[in-house]
Amino acid sequence: MRRALLTPLLAAVLTGCSLLGQDQPCTAADADSQVSAVWRPADLGGRDAARIRLCVDGTCEERTSGSPDDPFALLSVQLPDHIGASTVPVRLTVTSAKSGYTVVEDSTRARLTEQHPNGTSCLPTTWTAPSVPT
Repeated sequence: MRRALLTPLLAAVLTGCSLLGQDQPCTAADADSQVSAVWRPADLGGRDAARIRLCVDGTCEERTSGSPDDPFALLSVQLPDHIGASTVPVRLTVTSAKSGYTVVEDSTRARLTEQHPNGTSCLPTTWTAPSVPT
């Protein structure tokens, strides 16, 4: 009888399971606090037809629009992990690589929400906003 009780208990301990459903194991996904812009390069013309500049709370990142063969392109601005649940200014500028003219210039405010990619009781805690469509 004693052996019959110890076997399931030992199996639960060895697999990292909890009898009460607590202390669930964490996954190991890494994530950063950030705001991102997503676009379809084909909408902007040929390869690298435009420069995309994304500024969030005074920090800017820039890249070319990419290949029209790619279904989507992404540009992210990383934020400090301690930024918390705040609202940050976001500015997007799209400039023609050929003429140098600004094609799109827009700004908004993005509300950051708390994310736990490895589970609610697991690190890291990051702060993100929905992607800014271009």
